[in-house]
Amino acid sequence: MLQERDKKTSFKYLGSTVTSDGSLKLEVNARVSVAWSKWRSLTGVLCDRKIPEHLKSKVYRTVVRPVATYGAECWPVTKEVESCLSVVEAKMLRWTAGFTRLDRVRNDTIRQRFGVATIADKLREARLRWCGHVLRANDDTVCKIDLNLEVPRKRPRGRPKQHWLDT
Repeated sequence: MLQERDKKTSFKYLGSTVTSDGSLKLEVNARVSVAWSKWRSLTGVLCDRKIPEHLKSKVYRTVVRPVATYGAECWPVTKEVESCLSVVEAKMLRWTAGFTRLDRVRNDTIRQRFGVATIADKLREARLRWCGHVLRANDDTVCKIDLNLEVPRKRPRGRPKQHWLDT
């Protein structure tokens, strides 16, 4: 006999948070908090003045940034999501460089100093890489079928949700 379960608005699947309304807010917040946690665990390396900046940059690019962008190639990224991740990245790099906002050093200057591309560019790069995989896949694979999937339902008020291909 089939029992009815409580309806959940979100759940974790393969490390990513999936919501019933398709919003990214919970997933982005989770990614940001996990990235900060990883950054904090590495502050001994990232904030040490004796360690050269190129090494700090390499640690940031190989350990912290992948944690922040895990699964992001599948997100329909909005300006809000992009700016949230950019702010987090700028704060981390600023702390790593030993600057505060009072020093009035621009984020681009800090990014160039560490040789780190913007997180928005990295998100775009990951989406393009994923798009290439999907477009080369067979027509009967799930990801290729879902690429143009339209879910039949009554559209809610407000701006339509952004599809992956729209980004």
